Amino acid sequence: MTDRKVDEATGVETTGHEWDGIRELDNPMPRWWLWTFYATIVWAIGYVIVYPAIPLATEATKGIWNYSSRGQLAANLAEADAAKAGIREKIVTASLDEIRDDTNLSQFATAGGASAFKVYCIQCHGSGAAGSAGYPNLNDDDWIWGGSLEAIETTLLHGIRFDTDDDTRISDMPAFGADELLERPDIADAAEFVLQLSGQEHDSEAAGRGAAIYGENCAACHGEAGEGLPDVGAPRLTDPIWLYGGSRENIIAQISRPKQGVMPAWGQRLDPATIKQLAIYVHGLGGGQ
Repeated sequence: MTDRKVDEATGVETTGHEWDGIRELDNPMPRWWLWTFYATIVWAIGYVIVYPAIPLATEATKGIWNYSSRGQLAANLAEADAAKAGIREKIVTASLDEIRDDTNLSQFATAGGASAFKVYCIQCHGSGAAGSAGYPNLNDDDWIWGGSLEAIETTLLHGIRFDTDDDTRISDMPAFGADELLERPDIADAAEFVLQLSGQEHDSEAAGRGAAIYGENCAACHGEAGEGLPDVGAPRLTDPIWLYGGSRENIIAQISRPKQGVMPAWGQRLDPATIKQLAIYVHGLGGGQ
């Protein structure tokens, strides 16, 4: 039997429990707290009846309202799509130049393109489209396949070296070293000439020898002066913008055993309106031609 006593200081009866001479007072819970607790029980029971709540083997109880957050989301998306249908249809039927020159269409396309870019493109080109080693920066003026609206749209539609698209963009640089098309000293001299073209520190004597090698093996694609040729996907060599690095070692490696990037053909996955919106957005980043 517990030893219940009355605390002299407060006049409250104790519970009879004692720890190291300290007795626990038997204070009742405040009424407002009890009523709040009871209210939460009632609310919880009502929630279980009205909404999906109790997990079962393969699904959950549906509740008398048969509410679904996924269904609500689908309804909201359908409503948003219906609201955008008219202007998206205009984007599909209008040319890229017409979209760019129409303020409303341009703003809508840019906003839609920015959203699509975050879903499909930032994994390679980065959230700010600045790219990284092997992935082009879309903010500058260097375009391997051209930076016009039409060129960007074509690249988006058909991708780069994408096997399942018959119209994909393809530019295969010969492996001058791996395939023994050039000797190592010739490759080193050609690299010195490329360093000279891009205004970097170089060996003038080696670059002089490399000029002839470049003219015989590289100029057909990259141009006599290294200006590049977007029609065949040959990069410009006269500036400090390099897809795979512009150091002497990187240039020699690229001549010897070139890296070949791949980009998906988004025309197989995205609708025409989204492709055009992406083209408008990328063109407007600052480097579009």
